[in-house]
Amino acid sequence: MSAPSFQSDCPLFFIMNAGSGRNDKSETHDIIERVMQEAGRPHRICLVDDAGDLSRVAREAVEAAKECGGAVVAVGGDGTLNAVANAVIGSGCAFGALPQGTFNYFGRTHGLSEQIEDAVQDLLHATPQAVQVGMLNDRIFLVNASLGLYPQVLEERETYKQQYGRSRLVAAWSGLATVCHGYRQLRITLEAQGNTSTLRTPTLFIGNNRLQLEQIGIPESELIEDGQLAAIAVRPVGTLALLWLMVWGAFGKLGEADNIINFGFSRLTVKPSKLYHVRRIKVAMDGEIAWMNAPLDFRVSPEPLYLLKAATRPQAEESANA
Repeated sequence: MSAPSFQSDCPLFFIMNAGSGRNDKSETHDIIERVMQEAGRPHRICLVDDAGDLSRVAREAVEAAKECGGAVVAVGGDGTLNAVANAVIGSGCAFGALPQGTFNYFGRTHGLSEQIEDAVQDLLHATPQAVQVGMLNDRIFLVNASLGLYPQVLEERETYKQQYGRSRLVAAWSGLATVCHGYRQLRITLEAQGNTSTLRTPTLFIGNNRLQLEQIGIPESELIEDGQLAAIAVRPVGTLALLWLMVWGAFGKLGEADNIINFGFSRLTVKPSKLYHVRRIKVAMDGEIAWMNAPLDFRVSPEPLYLLKAATRPQAEESANA
């Protein structure tokens, strides 16, 4: 599909998840409204109170945008961006993002400001640019997808966030606590590039974000620019060894650890061991938990997502230090 026909005066349809992100939603709403009115740009802001309605509202916004040549903009964390992007891709509409989450890997990689007013101003002068996204079965992911321990970490992280707030420190502490509480080993079969192997691992992580992979020290980060995804798996280890691997990752040296398996691929099929007769597998995509039918088919999406990017803002990885 060719790039969407998008003009600088096209309407923008904003989808805000009231339960996502770290900023006050009323303040964010008011800033978007003010900037758009000052620019005289047609727009609509949809505030979604129930996360279960997010996909439906996004689909409705896509249909409205298609009728007037507009674009759909997600406001929130990576999970909110994921839900809206799944509605937009393949529709012929451009996708905009105002990142408001804890880590914002997608936004930072593509040079999107985390300051809401700057980000909205950038949208006013942005043009659609093709960006790679990954696919897991029939859904796309922007940053990463995983199974095993990592989805468990994300689930328990939400409990900690509700108690202690949203911050990167809380996210790191909750991850340590989850590992210490115990975890199961996966028994899976991997098929990629005509090769089949059996693996026992606590977690399998698939990355589509160069910034995130670079920060933890995975050399396959460069493959993202060449149209591939990166796979990371941990060999069977005890709790102390796994905690030590987390330290390696925190210092950007995970790829040098002996207990790490990492490789690039364009398509990877993951099947659970025949011993377990598992039909559905819990996975995480961009921080959101879902159940998928086995086998799991990871691949680069055959069509890109057309992201609204301002040509004047540099790539954010130059200034991101988290």
